[in-house]
Amino acid sequence: MRSSLLERAIVKIWAPKFVKNREAMHGANYRRGNGQPYTRKKYIKGKPQSKIAKFEGGKPGDYDYCVQLLINEKIQITHMAIEACRLAANKRVEKVAGETGYSSRLRIYPHVLLRENKMIATAGADRLQEGMRRAFGKAVSLAARVKRGQCIMEMNVNKDHLEAAKKSLRNACGKLPGTPTIKVIPLK
Repeated sequence: MRSSLLERAIVKIWAPKFVKNREAMHGANYRRGNGQPYTRKKYIKGKPQSKIAKFEGGKPGDYDYCVQLLINEKIQITHMAIEACRLAANKRVEKVAGETGYSSRLRIYPHVLLRENKMIATAGADRLQEGMRRAFGKAVSLAARVKRGQCIMEMNVNKDHLEAAKKSLRNACGKLPGTPTIKVIPLK
């Protein structure tokens, strides 16, 4: 009797810390794209919406250089990470070049539906529930499967804004999983 009271007291103290940030799974859980991609949205009632606001930014035109952001590994990138990367890159270049001094474009689209088997997340639930193995789960997010060496984002800039574009894409690399590289292609 006494030991079970002691166990309950320990669980009550320890469990809230363990379950504190259990709203959503970490992006690291979705980095590897295992198996066949799940993309058939017509069978899903509550499908998640893409968070990507725009796929093109700036003003299209005649520019001197194309600066590309490439990924060096086969990976899955969530739509939140793609949007964060786009915002970080565009904001930095826009400060230097203005809205009409560059042109940016996302080259990937999040087609793959990510599923999560949600379990009870209350104090003491770690002892009560282990869950079914390999359960199907609900669609919670979207992701893009990217191959090694694939271009994620590109920016077209003139010669005087080339360093700012490289710096902004280097800053945007921190928002993405994996190890990205930056490639400069002269257009003229």
